[in-house]
Amino acid sequence: MINNILDFYLKSHPVTVGVFIFLVFYFIAINWLFFYRYFSIKNWHETEEKSLEALLMGATSVSPGSYLSHFIKSANNLNKELFDLAIHSATKDATKGMTFLSIVASTAPFIGLFGTVVSILDTFAHIGTTSGGMNIIATGVADALIATAAGIFVAVFAYTYHQLLKRKSYETVNLIQMQSESLLARNKD
Repeated sequence: MINNILDFYLKSHPVTVGVFIFLVFYFIAINWLFFYRYFSIKNWHETEEKSLEALLMGATSVSPGSYLSHFIKSANNLNKELFDLAIHSATKDATKGMTFLSIVASTAPFIGLFGTVVSILDTFAHIGTTSGGMNIIATGVADALIATAAGIFVAVFAYTYHQLLKRKSYETVNLIQMQSESLLARNKD
């Protein structure tokens, strides 16, 4: 395995190696971002779920850990505008980092393709200086396509992470919205 990686490194064009290093950093960054954001949103979601459950069971206000509690403390009266502001703020907080995941999902395949194109060009440049024929072309193209595969690999993870975080964020903001509607309905009575 290590010999294969070393052999690939020695045969590859420096740009292709740079593409791999870039994709490795992308992969590390998206994994760190996903796990950090997923667990923080999961905890936040559980807090909002408990707060909504308490409201539905007869509590007069949201729990102190709820996102709405910060807005309610600073307000003189509860109104729709206050809760709309809270929902917009919660949406902003819940979707942090998702732009980066989206960018990685859309650019990683092209970065990998760039590495592939450079490797194929390098392979064709070597054909004129050697006498290997199709064997050199096949080996060079096969090695070059690894960069595209790596780009797609990173993009699949980034897109999947983006979709998972998007759904969890949506659910959390929905819980906050349900709490605000519950409080507004009680104030009308």
